[in-house]
Amino acid sequence: MDINTLSREIETGLGSVPTLDAHTHLDATHLAARGLHDILLYHMVVSDLVSAGCPDAARLPEIPTDEEARVRIERALPYLPAISNTSCSWGLRIILEDLFDWRAPVTAANWRKLDAVVRERSRWAGRAREIQSKAGIVRSCTELWRRHDGRADDMLQYSLEWAFFARAQWGEHDTALFELEKAWSEEKPSAPSPVTASGARPVPSRRIRSVADVRDALDAYVLAIPSNVLSTAQHISTDIDFRPVDERAMAAALRRRARAGKEERDIYASFILEEFFIRWEKSKGSVPFQFSLGAEPLPFETASRLSQKTLASLGEMIARHPGIHFQCYLSSAHANQTLCTLARELPNFSLAGYWWHNFFPSFIEKLMAERLDMLSTARQVGFFSDAYTMEWSYAKAVIVRRVLSRVLAGRVLAGQYDRKGALAIARQILLETPRTLLGMEPAVTPVKATGARGARAARRPRA
Repeated sequence: MDINTLSREIETGLGSVPTLDAHTHLDATHLAARGLHDILLYHMVVSDLVSAGCPDAARLPEIPTDEEARVRIERALPYLPAISNTSCSWGLRIILEDLFDWRAPVTAANWRKLDAVVRERSRWAGRAREIQSKAGIVRSCTELWRRHDGRADDMLQYSLEWAFFARAQWGEHDTALFELEKAWSEEKPSAPSPVTASGARPVPSRRIRSVADVRDALDAYVLAIPSNVLSTAQHISTDIDFRPVDERAMAAALRRRARAGKEERDIYASFILEEFFIRWEKSKGSVPFQFSLGAEPLPFETASRLSQKTLASLGEMIARHPGIHFQCYLSSAHANQTLCTLARELPNFSLAGYWWHNFFPSFIEKLMAERLDMLSTARQVGFFSDAYTMEWSYAKAVIVRRVLSRVLAGRVLAGQYDRKGALAIARQILLETPRTLLGMEPAVTPVKATGARGARAARRPRA
């Protein structure tokens, strides 16, 4: 049997494997796309459009006005033909064909009609749940602040994304202090700062002026975290030189804040992150620390960068805190082998999914293959969508299953797995490992997917 035929058969089998989506930005108040802008202007598609010459590089606001959405869509339309080759464009087509029965190119002449269809279906009762079931996703994890009144608790579980103590921002050198001040002022978990800084920062009501303030703010931060979070998620920047920092060095750096540079930035982040880990290990050690790695700031977005020095620092960091389980979202493919070797030797470290700049089929296939060869299924989570709407969770689930079926088929043909074993491995990384490592639990029954685009065969929603 050739690999194409076998991969199609395995993909059909994967349609019966329930999937846990371990990291998203789904919002309980608008789980499905509110309009075409939520699909067409997903930030990964925006980056594609920028590469084609579109002048709008910034992300669309969380809640855009109708006029903002209209202007951005109309300015993007001329560049759509130039991105028809990309995998993000493939994701768009999957969404429009499978979920909206739309197969025509999106143009200036028809986009309003498509927008009306998306807006109408977003009002259908149970629309988001239907899409989640079509995707074979049995629970999604999202940011705690997006829970709101708990109306979608049957579909969602929650991770804390609040303060980012080790993330570099374009043109800033005191980000770690600002992030801690922001959280200290808010007193309870709220929305995190934007991925990339833009414009003037808000002025926190509480300011950090001493090492004692740092410790008081961190005590308050950990105390404010509710018991219903499965994990906390932050970022570890490759631009920061992580190293041991004593109280005297931190106090001196605080006095230089007004003229802080890279040296002070590294001191602030190193000291605060280590103090945070000490507290987390003592009081929240059973809650995993998830972190993204390998996406560094540009004026509007990020680029994939990661140094070997950061990987060495990361190994030391994880080994220093055996009571915390660390889980990495990797955005730089070249580091995958190194991280696999760390996860082989450090029992409190695992890898999850294919983050941001890695979410392209060629990179997904490479990362999957390396991890399946090198790493126990108990140390790898096979999927998260990072999506902001259920439509993009669906498209990414389709793409990952397509790639996974081909990777597994290659190993079956090589004699490394048999077919039954291949599907068992898929079930482990898509369902069982996120249950074990993160405490995720299925909450809905998926519609059984059949065929190469499994969810197409499922019942379509009706008004």
